Amino acid sequence: MTRIVDVARRAGVSTATVSRVLNGKSVRPALAAAVHDAVAELGYTPDRTARSLRRRHSETVALVLPDVENPFFTAVARGVEDAALAAGYSVVLCNTDDRADKEDLYLTVADVENMAGVVLAPADAHPAIDRLVERGRSVVVIDRRVAHDVDQVTFDNRALGHRAATALLDRGFRRIACVTGPATTSTAVDRAEGWRAALHDAGLAADDDLLVHANFRVDGGYDAIGTLLGRSPAPDAVVATNNLAGVGVLRALADRHGGPVPAPAGDGPDGPGLGVGVIGDLPFATSRTSDVALVPLNPRGLGTTAARLLLERIAGSDAPARHLVQEIGDGTDAVAPARPA
Repeated sequence: MTRIVDVARRAGVSTATVSRVLNGKSVRPALAAAVHDAVAELGYTPDRTARSLRRRHSETVALVLPDVENPFFTAVARGVEDAALAAGYSVVLCNTDDRADKEDLYLTVADVENMAGVVLAPADAHPAIDRLVERGRSVVVIDRRVAHDVDQVTFDNRALGHRAATALLDRGFRRIACVTGPATTSTAVDRAEGWRAALHDAGLAADDDLLVHANFRVDGGYDAIGTLLGRSPAPDAVVATNNLAGVGVLRALADRHGGPVPAPAGDGPDGPGLGVGVIGDLPFATSRTSDVALVPLNPRGLGTTAARLLLERIAGSDAPARHLVQEIGDGTDAVAPARPA
């Protein structure tokens, strides 16, 4: 079996130089090229088990998500995987179904298996990550803010809610409802706050009867429409604060009206449908969507950014915890101070 010393002899360098090249450290280009040529010629494969023992962690990271069937999180996973693989790390995907007990189980597995780090979209504001942090494991939280002093990557959710409601206001709707996620989830609360602020800015009241906290799934959006259309007076439009809730809203309106929805501006609840705004991209066609006011996100960029932060921590960065707010559309991010949930 080819050893690192064999590579060093073929390349005419020290074993330390070979190790630096294989671990991505800075080495003169000519020496790095010689090492890579020797590796290719000899078919050398690093002993990852031995390397893991030296590093005291494996070359694996856990990606813990609430719903891997949601295309939003599928795109997040792609961003994390691309960045991790490029750095030599494998990704283990864990689905929690938004349940704290399953989340705790996977976080325990990440600890017991000595995984290098965790990217986590938490089920609530208090994930059980203290043990991982105390044992030196790197943790990055995404999508939902938490009170822990760790790196976090989110969207400006209040701005997203404001943008979605404003798009419907610009189309002439005035009695605009909001379907959002659980009141225990920062994403749901922040986007509802944005909806409320947009109505206030337009000189309109944000009626509490028009705010429904459901789950962030298709059935949550579907059931919420029945609740909202039972209000008096009923809304003429609705903001769905995530993609699957948006699908549920559209399905419910199609079932109620027996045809394509939503309505263009001017059609009220007694017409062919409601005006609909959705935060995120609709994952699959449910009805005519040309009249939907979509506020797009960049989940793949969210995953890439989270993986970058995680890899920096794994490499030894001891910078203060950062809260990066992902810009909408281009995958870049802005730094904000970490803040409590």
